[in-house]
Amino acid sequence: MIQEAMFYEKLAENKVRCNLCAHHCKINPGKRGICGVRENCEGTLFSLVYGAVASESVAHIEQKPLYHYYPGSTAYSVGTIGCNFRCRHCQNWTLSRASPEDTDLGMLSPPQLIRQVKMAGCQSVSWTYNEPTVWYEYTYDGAKLAKEAGLGTSYVTNGYITPEALEQIAPYLDAFSVDVKAFSEEFYREICGAKLAPVLEAALLAKQLGIHVEVVNLIIPTHNDSSEEIRELSRWVYEKLGKDTPLHFNRFFPYYEMEDLPPTPVDTLDRARSIAIEEGMRFVYVGNVPGHPHENTYCPECGALLIARGFFEVQEYNLTLEKTCPKCGEKIPIVGEYAGNSNHIPDAG
Repeated sequence: MIQEAMFYEKLAENKVRCNLCAHHCKINPGKRGICGVRENCEGTLFSLVYGAVASESVAHIEQKPLYHYYPGSTAYSVGTIGCNFRCRHCQNWTLSRASPEDTDLGMLSPPQLIRQVKMAGCQSVSWTYNEPTVWYEYTYDGAKLAKEAGLGTSYVTNGYITPEALEQIAPYLDAFSVDVKAFSEEFYREICGAKLAPVLEAALLAKQLGIHVEVVNLIIPTHNDSSEEIRELSRWVYEKLGKDTPLHFNRFFPYYEMEDLPPTPVDTLDRARSIAIEEGMRFVYVGNVPGHPHENTYCPECGALLIARGFFEVQEYNLTLEKTCPKCGEKIPIVGEYAGNSNHIPDAG
């Protein structure tokens, strides 16, 4: 289903400029933007994928990853095709590089989506798999209906959304799992076909708009794994987003156009976590390593185990009803309530 796009301007000779993401594509008649799913039809920009679903499933919110947002809950996860990045290591390249003409897409209107979420017993809806920004019109309409229905909402995003687009959806968007792919403009240019600065701007703006932000960094051997770069990223998160921002260092596995590289050594991930802790971050996680102790949440003051996780599921939840450490009383920044059954412990003291 096609629908006129939001955030574009008409130019001379039936050209248009899309202002949805930081590329600001200038698009000639009959052509599409970098994302491949927004087309200039005789001077009007259209989304070619409104309501077009390429993938949908029920997933634990921890898979996004969102560790400090309604722990233990499930999210109805939906995605379409197209992306405004060209990452050489993309795990979902069959979706991100697909075209509407060559893909079998199901149709799911926003009201139908909300019904699906409720029927599945999920607490929230998450736009994921491909970049949700390129699906903006659908996510915007869906997010508004989700909030009316009392559901949570989240973006799993590369953060290339423009400030004006983020500001408009912010009242209806609860959580923002943003993938800061590296802390280097060179990496973004050569590996992603994009720029770092707009990603940082979007992450900061999301925080300022009251959206819950968690930062993800996939560490790729020889590309973004230096101690200096990890320290710069950690310091930026500490200074701009705050010490309580969850920071996830995830393991890379060879894929797509980067199959020649080895998986990230676990020692590298442990080093990254140690550096972030040195820089003052309080909740730093290691991801894509099943069984790693730093999938868990520990009290930053006394070290008590607060939330144990395994395979993206909460296995143990020890916070009090007031979301404090049961041993020392430290307040732990968690958005929302735990979705599972737990033996809540009274506040310390």
